[in-house]
This record gives sequence, C-alpha cells and structure tokens, in this order.
Amino acid sequence: MQIDKEQILELLRSRGEQGKADEAGSELPDTVDTDRDAGLLGKYGIDVQDLLRTFGGDKLGGLFGG
Repeated sequence: MQIDKEQILELLRSRGEQGKADEAGSELPDTVDTDRDAGLLGKYGIDVQDLLRTFGGDKLGGLFGG
C-alpha cells in the first residue's frame, strides 16, 4: 500500500514524537510503500499493520485478525 509521507509524519506528531517526525521527514520518500519501506517505518516505531488498518480501512482485517 502507498501512503503519503505527510500522513505518516502527522501520525508521529499526533503521538507527540516531533523529533521522529522531523527525522522521518528527511528520510522517507514522498510516497511511502508499506512493503518497500517497512524497515524505515519500523525505525520510527510505526507498525505496518497498524498503518494498513489506519489508512487502508479494514480490507485486510480478516487476514490479520484485525
């Protein structure tokens, strides 16, 4: 799934993690691919499955027990 970097940065900011958001802003591509960039997302404490549930609706919920 592809997610706009700004949505991810806003998620970090909403958690009170401005420092991580600043760092991620300079490291993440403008469009984040949850498969390709899973390692980078993990570096900032972002779980790909949580992102899929948050930004992808519940399309995969049955597959992942959500």
